[in-house]
Amino acid sequence: MSDQHQPLHSANQRVDIEYRRKKNAEEMRYQITSFSMMLFLTFVAFAAVGLKGMTATFTVPFILLLAVVQVIFQLYYFMHMNKKGHEAPSLFLYSGALVGFVTILTFITIVWW
Repeated sequence: MSDQHQPLHSANQRVDIEYRRKKNAEEMRYQITSFSMMLFLTFVAFAAVGLKGMTATFTVPFILLLAVVQVIFQLYYFMHMNKKGHEAPSLFLYSGALVGFVTILTFITIVWW
């Protein structure tokens, strides 16, 4: 039986404590892994800026890509958007991101043409 379908409380309190410890340990592993990846991506971004051979036409999109990856890590692991019950906040968040993206794209298009 998967962990998602287990009841939150059983008749045995020891089972509840062990289940919570297991889930907390798993969650902490995800948090530490995500934090380590974000630190690594930050160091890669600093290295991309610090290297003399990199041009701005490569560095700027590369850093923006790393920023998008870090935002995804932030949303899904630190803000717990990967958990059940966060569908409505996810909808509003992604709708706002879409409106922001379209607005920026609109202004860039107006300025360039």
